[in-house]
Amino acid sequence: MRFEAVLFDCDGVLVDSEPITNGVLRQMLNEAGWSLNQAECERIFIGKAVRDERARIEAETGRPLTEDWMRAFYARRDERLRAELQAMDGALDAVVAAHRHTGGRIACASGADKAKVVMQIEMAGMASYFGDRIFSGHDLPRSKPAPDVYLAAAAHIGADPTRCLVIEDTATGVRAGLDAGATVWGYCPAGHGQAFEGLPVARVFHHMKVLVDALL
Repeated sequence: MRFEAVLFDCDGVLVDSEPITNGVLRQMLNEAGWSLNQAECERIFIGKAVRDERARIEAETGRPLTEDWMRAFYARRDERLRAELQAMDGALDAVVAAHRHTGGRIACASGADKAKVVMQIEMAGMASYFGDRIFSGHDLPRSKPAPDVYLAAAAHIGADPTRCLVIEDTATGVRAGLDAGATVWGYCPAGHGQAFEGLPVARVFHHMKVLVDALL
């Protein structure tokens, strides 16, 4: 099948940012009084915006989730990302292949704040391929698992969502892509794709070379 567009998630798909971001988040939540380990933090927060768990954070810490706290989190997170971020193995090749396959109709549709997504794509050397086609769920009424960010990306590039390929690494993102009507592939570089169990992903793959070969 030839796709009209390829829509990529960012964190965990294009860049290996999740361990960094969640490490900072866990440290700050521990400082605020919520003691949780890294595995628990990843289970609760990966694939979601921090604000989506506002009620739980406030219940566990006994403190309101303030804008000052969020700004401090963003600052500490971005400092670590600038120092440590790496692209996912083969991700740049996959972006180039998708760009060629679709005649440039690719986009990044993330649940993270847009400034972070733009920074990461620039650091990964992918900015010239995406241009202004970077979308954040923070800018829409609903973020993932709602389909809004994928529908916005498809509309911007004039693609029928049902003719789009979405690349996702979390169940939250997969649901967003499926509800947008897209074909969704689940990317799982470490493991067997358990995160996608019960979800009708069209394919689970473990290395970006699979995507590159499929788009040739």
